[in-house]
Amino acid sequence: MFIGDQSMKTKFWLRVAVLMVFFASLPLSAKVTGLPDFTELVEKAGPAVVNIRVTQFGTRDPQASGQNGRSRDREEQNQRDIPEFFRRYFDMPEDPRFGQPDRTGAGSGFIYAADGYILTNHHVVAEADEIIIRMADRREYEATLVGSDEASDIAVLKIDADEDLPFLSIGESESLKPGEWVAAIGSPFNFEQSVTAGIVSAKGRSNRAQQYVPFIQTDVAINRGNSGGPLLNMDGEVVGINSWILSSNGGYIGLSFSIPIEVAASTARQLRTTGRVERGLLGVMVGAVTREMAEALELDRPVGALVNDVTPGGAADRAGIKPGDVILAFNDSALETWNDLPPLVGANPPGTKASVRVSRDGRNEVFGVTLDALNSELSEELADLDNSSRNSNALGLVVDMIGSDRRRELGDPEGGVVITDVESDDAWRAGLRPNDVILMINNRQVENMDDFNTLVASTEPGHAVALRVWRGGASSFIAYTPRELDEG
Repeated sequence: MFIGDQSMKTKFWLRVAVLMVFFASLPLSAKVTGLPDFTELVEKAGPAVVNIRVTQFGTRDPQASGQNGRSRDREEQNQRDIPEFFRRYFDMPEDPRFGQPDRTGAGSGFIYAADGYILTNHHVVAEADEIIIRMADRREYEATLVGSDEASDIAVLKIDADEDLPFLSIGESESLKPGEWVAAIGSPFNFEQSVTAGIVSAKGRSNRAQQYVPFIQTDVAINRGNSGGPLLNMDGEVVGINSWILSSNGGYIGLSFSIPIEVAASTARQLRTTGRVERGLLGVMVGAVTREMAEALELDRPVGALVNDVTPGGAADRAGIKPGDVILAFNDSALETWNDLPPLVGANPPGTKASVRVSRDGRNEVFGVTLDALNSELSEELADLDNSSRNSNALGLVVDMIGSDRRRELGDPEGGVVITDVESDDAWRAGLRPNDVILMINNRQVENMDDFNTLVASTEPGHAVALRVWRGGASSFIAYTPRELDEG
């Protein structure tokens, strides 16, 4: 019995030894799977990623105190030496002796052509008087703004060098899948050449501020200063441009959004060729299809974009599309939600002939349309009515002015603007609803759209806001803390 047990033990340890030798002989990549090594990617892409520093020049009062420039400079230096606390709470920046100081900012970008063309975000360089590019090797160049497009948040810069510059290869984002590894290189908080990595979380995300962009959502850590930097696939190709984050505290919380490289490349081509970007216009106002709406319109499920209104004489109107139709597909691209429509339409230039499949009275019909130009006179009426980015704001509310007939319907409130859509979950939970009339913001009267925009712009991110709201012939106050929508 003892001899048999000893034999079994010997065989067991022999097998263990064989397995240990086998695993030791495997390459490292076979032992550890699913954990990519980004070092080669960073070494390859890093030299083409740049830090962008921008300056908006301040003003100096030529009548400043002192008899010569030297004394004025001395007084201005004294002003700059005053701690921020005192300048803020004792209104020092408004002192006419000193004018307004320079304003500076920073972001990221990348070279995409050897002759010095750079892609970044519009919001990084907007209103800049001076743009300085710092390379990874510390060389610096002053950049020229070739063109910028706010609707897509894309800007093209140009620097001149005596030699070809390192540049990144342009990839494609259409084949990206959720769960795929991606990396970002940029300058968060001005820390240059910072690398972060993560996975693609989703595609086709919407943002009313750039309604023509189907954003790529990732969990790559993006913060202020990363804006304009490249989102890279594992081959080191650019698949997106990091643009913004969704945050409740101003910092990264796991939701980052990038502009697909196809959108950026198309915008860049037009900016370099004509200096502007042209987009097609269908001429419809659309909204979400709810479960109840789908049932009422004889749809199998909530899908597509509900046509709420049509621009008279516009592309959709000429083709025969009517309010109450549900757009299911544009040029064979199916729509899951109404947010899918603007990027599909905007990707086509004016004059494009397209097919639009709609559901009407439970039947599918296809209409042929010829797109108008987004910036044409025909689009002005739609632009005034559209619940798009122009009216979206930090409060998460889409509002509009109140006409005389509409005011009577609402119970004749004095002044105010009417809520047409509640975008923010915080605002909705607080109790705000479409058709509410905002009369006051933080105890300041709202008479019109200008008052509303001014008061919203003066609210501090992350602080509670109190609204006096008119509903059903009576007014009440609603307070909530808007969730901040931050740019990266």
